[in-house]
Amino acid sequence: MAKKPKPSASEPTVIANAAQARKWAAARGVTEIECLVPDLAGVARGKIMPSAKFFDDTAMALPSSIFMQTISGEYPEETAEFRFDPSDGDIELLPDFATLCLVPWARDPTAQIIHDAVYHDGRAVEIAPRQVLKRVIALYHEQGWIPVVAPEIEFYLVKRNTDPDYPLEPPIGRSGRPEAGRRSYSISAVNEFDALFEDIYAFAEAQQLEVDTLIHEEGAAQMEINLRHGDPLALSDQVFLLKRTIREAALAHDIYATFMAKPIAHEPGSAMHIHQSILSKETGKNIFTDDAGRPTPEFFHYIAGQQRYTPSVTCMLAPYVNSYRRLVRGLSAPVNVQWGYDNRTTGLRIPPSSPENRRVENRVPSSDANPYLAMAASLACGYLGLTRHLTPSEPETGMAASEEFDLPVGLLEAVGLFEQTEELAEVFGRTFLTTFAAVKRAEFATFMRVISPWEREFLLLNV
Repeated sequence: MAKKPKPSASEPTVIANAAQARKWAAARGVTEIECLVPDLAGVARGKIMPSAKFFDDTAMALPSSIFMQTISGEYPEETAEFRFDPSDGDIELLPDFATLCLVPWARDPTAQIIHDAVYHDGRAVEIAPRQVLKRVIALYHEQGWIPVVAPEIEFYLVKRNTDPDYPLEPPIGRSGRPEAGRRSYSISAVNEFDALFEDIYAFAEAQQLEVDTLIHEEGAAQMEINLRHGDPLALSDQVFLLKRTIREAALAHDIYATFMAKPIAHEPGSAMHIHQSILSKETGKNIFTDDAGRPTPEFFHYIAGQQRYTPSVTCMLAPYVNSYRRLVRGLSAPVNVQWGYDNRTTGLRIPPSSPENRRVENRVPSSDANPYLAMAASLACGYLGLTRHLTPSEPETGMAASEEFDLPVGLLEAVGLFEQTEELAEVFGRTFLTTFAAVKRAEFATFMRVISPWEREFLLLNV
């Protein structure tokens, strides 16, 4: 099991530059560096190089097309709005030394570091997910605000499955039997995979990922890991690394971990709930609460922004065809943008808290979402509500899950809403909107080339 290296007394808590990073790597005998950049899907792209070569010259390049690739590895067709550069010129990757950490499952001492993407003239690549989130955070800072988030990530453990035509099944635990039935919050169900979770915790500690709690969710072998609250960029980095960590730990135990939104037909879907609050840069206090402990107008403006714009950013929160299998009426996932106090049937929930910790929980995002883009989308909705002084509906006190859909019911509808909402172009930039929409349409076209079992079952001999 991996152990977290103990830094020396003189070692900085946060690594700020190449010199500190070189010293950190040397102290741990690091021989290789994995240079990572998250693409539109949240997949780790990049290069692996010897540690000495990395520190001799940290500059490196990748084709600009890495941010235009679909999840199946294809590229969108050109349209009047979307243009693909035929030269596929290089972009540069710049390391964020604060993200440097070990790869605890590697056989040889290996480190990883997340990079930002820039053009040769130093401009940030506007369609890179990390930059999209940075752009939204900067808008908050311009207003004197500091956004704070805390994500909750659900996932399934499943048997190894090498044939995509076969449905996924729960894995065999230490009892020798697969899980059956609903075992929400069951300790014994988590204990079935104790060895795996011990590795996940050890790997997370070695990477300084601040895992808060682990619980068993509703589905068979469905789990949830919560992270502590903090800066949206830092938390997105942590989710990006944690998803990779959980997959690697599961593979070592001969099972899969999947963040698909709806991996098993008759089980609940997997979400990535995002808790959000906003601090004043001047006072450090939560702007959702006044000096008397009451909710402020800003609190309600923020909720109203989430209500108005969440349908328009749903394709960032639920980015695949499979995502919409989770967003169906009658299950635990939301289908609306109603809000309520401690009401889990609404898309927007206000959890019980002290006044200083007052926050909004967005329950719409699915666990398959790119964490950078999901954070950016949710914060963008709140920002638009704050700056436009929007007014929310009355809080929902009853059952909201059975009400009419407020959210788009499919990927193409979601992409259409996304493109048509001009306010989003102001927040994210038009280039990102057109690129992301083109990629999602290309992914849908790929999906439509596959004939499903349902079609063979009901159409083969009946039509």
